[in-house]
Amino acid sequence: MCGIAGFFCKNAPSDDAIYATLSLMNNRGPDYQSFKSFLFGDCKIALLHSRLSIIDLESRSNQPFTNGRYTIVFNGEIYNYLELRAKLLDEGVKLTTKSDTEVLLNYYKLYGKECVKHFEGMWAFAIYDSTEKTLFLSRDRFAEKPLYYVNNDNGFYFGSEIKFLKSLGYKTEVNHRHLMRHLVHGYKSLYKNEETYFQGVHQLGYAQSMLVSPAGINSPERYWSPKSEINQSMSLEEAIEGTREHLLESVRIRLRSDVPLAFCLSGGVDSASLVSIARKEFNAKLETFSIIDSDERYNEEDNIMATVRDVDCPYNLLDIPKIEALPRLEKLISYHDAPIATITFYVHSLISEAISRSGYRVTFSGTSADELYTGYYDHFLLHLNEVKDRNDFQKYLIDWKNHIGKFIRNPVLKNPKLYIDNPDYREHIFDGSSEIAQYMVKDFNEAFNEEEYTNNILRNRMMNELFHEATPVILHEDDLNSMCYSIENRSPFLDSKLFNFAYSIPSQHLIRDGYGKYVLRESMKGILNDQVRLDRRKKGFNASINSMIDLQDSDVRSYLLDTKAEIFQIINRDKIEKLFNRFPIENHMSKFIFNFINMRIFLEKN
Repeated sequence: MCGIAGFFCKNAPSDDAIYATLSLMNNRGPDYQSFKSFLFGDCKIALLHSRLSIIDLESRSNQPFTNGRYTIVFNGEIYNYLELRAKLLDEGVKLTTKSDTEVLLNYYKLYGKECVKHFEGMWAFAIYDSTEKTLFLSRDRFAEKPLYYVNNDNGFYFGSEIKFLKSLGYKTEVNHRHLMRHLVHGYKSLYKNEETYFQGVHQLGYAQSMLVSPAGINSPERYWSPKSEINQSMSLEEAIEGTREHLLESVRIRLRSDVPLAFCLSGGVDSASLVSIARKEFNAKLETFSIIDSDERYNEEDNIMATVRDVDCPYNLLDIPKIEALPRLEKLISYHDAPIATITFYVHSLISEAISRSGYRVTFSGTSADELYTGYYDHFLLHLNEVKDRNDFQKYLIDWKNHIGKFIRNPVLKNPKLYIDNPDYREHIFDGSSEIAQYMVKDFNEAFNEEEYTNNILRNRMMNELFHEATPVILHEDDLNSMCYSIENRSPFLDSKLFNFAYSIPSQHLIRDGYGKYVLRESMKGILNDQVRLDRRKKGFNASINSMIDLQDSDVRSYLLDTKAEIFQIINRDKIEKLFNRFPIENHMSKFIFNFINMRIFLEKN
């Protein structure tokens, strides 16, 4: 895990700007920083890298890494690099390191842009070809690793973080439309298009590559397109066994590291499965880190301890401190170059800090099990629509009423026939947006949209969550929270082979007996303890706004409601002040308050 940046332009940034940028990259790579530059005609190309040493800790694997005419800067991990390395050696390729970086570069030499199809991993990289004078950039299939870029009249700039683009000379301007989008429609609206919080700054999309040359920039090209090809003949037993096989393999190759491993552990099936696999199947040495919230709605200590006792590993239970909440939030927003998406990621930053304090450099999380195997409450309703014509539909319906409906707080999602009656219903995704819009000084309204990957609405919803709504937000926040403390985050559920298999499972197998993730739960029988495996409640890493900030504290209110704050050009101050006094406060309005606080700080710093 590392930081990368660079440019391909005329009127190039000075060496002083390059060194200043390398200094900013220190969190992402505290072990080594360097750059390499190239000149031809009136163009200058520079590749910057900061290294967090995870694989092959020797200096021979420092970057920028050059092999002949090719030079690479690479952020991420190619998890199947040992298998790929063996193939290179069999073909007589001479290798000078034990790193995945050298493997990646050699595959580019052999296969050009098609090299990415051989990789299982997470990556953002740039390769300069000094003969062809081209710069090739690529991002992994699930967009785990960030890659921002700017293209203007002066040239092309790229980097792992927006602050690197600023440091190299790009003058940023806040994108108020994106801020309003976040405020009104919430975090699920943030990756519906290519906009970011700054005008002119874009991200390379999931599974995209692009080529920069003296002739200009080729449009981003998608090298992999997710599909749902359901195998209707697959039995339940085959679904369970296949899931177990693919998930174990995904964890196995992601355990590859030359430094110790930490795991984020909640009380749910996802992260607990990963911990249990790592310990029981591969005898991995690890330590777990968990947040404990005093709010009973989010407290998962019983399940967390059940897993810790079962796998017998060192563990850490962390409280959420109210003191210093605003200064901590300010620090995070400054590092993220953006508002924090939800309070969950404020909580996650506490875990990252604790993991770093304990000396770890690699952590694991259970990101995207919900998007592969179902898990959200609306998935149950979409699933009821899937099985509505089956002879056993009444059993599915009774199971939902007995085991799921009683946990649901959203009144709309309490209707089990919601999608049977209205397959196009999506209003809950931008939850409370019509009410929140009333707090805006100017009108803002944007119609909900979703990509069409398949005509199966359950799978299509899950894929939109995976590639546009939920997972991109999690990955963005997790990456920055982790890198703020020089930690690499790995997500074993984001494995292409596991994805392909999960999206081939017949829908009727996904939810059974009132259990979401039924196939995943059954695949973990004998590995994951039954207290967690058979618990239907969904909490996850979360917290209430009151666990973080006392909105009645006079100093807090004075700061947040300062009449000179720029945020009040966007939000009505009087209405916010009244909202602070509302008790109890609905969940969606609590999220809005958190977003308001974030925007207040973000605008002050930008």
